[in-house]
Amino acid sequence: MKDKTIDYVLRATWQAVARMYNEEASNYGATMATGFALLSIDKEKGTPSTTLGPKMGMEATSLTRTLKSMEDKGLIMRKKNPDDGRGVLIYLTEFGKEKRELSKNTVLKFNETVRKNISDEQLQHFMEVSEIINELIHEKKIF
Repeated sequence: MKDKTIDYVLRATWQAVARMYNEEASNYGATMATGFALLSIDKEKGTPSTTLGPKMGMEATSLTRTLKSMEDKGLIMRKKNPDDGRGVLIYLTEFGKEKRELSKNTVLKFNETVRKNISDEQLQHFMEVSEIINELIHEKKIF
């Protein structure tokens, strides 16, 4: 492990997590992006489409494709924003709310399993290290 770089471990771990979520989501005709979008949309008030991309860390073109697919499957509906006629709010349909619960339970199961296999101290260190790395990147202290 000492010869692997930090970015390699981060990337390999995230790819394994993404693959795991995509495999699970495929059992329901979905993707990890769909599940993440379902969890990112306010289930009562809807969410402005312009805030979803940054919230999910997705580029506009990928988000547009994901939302179109979700709309085609009956998971979401779009409505004009009553506070800003130029904007659109994304709402979950009843079907979307059901699938949101499924996504939520999947994420909770992942967290529960990890917590059962990693001590609180190890997890705290992981969170601290991740936060420091994010701060270094955000504050442009690496490059």
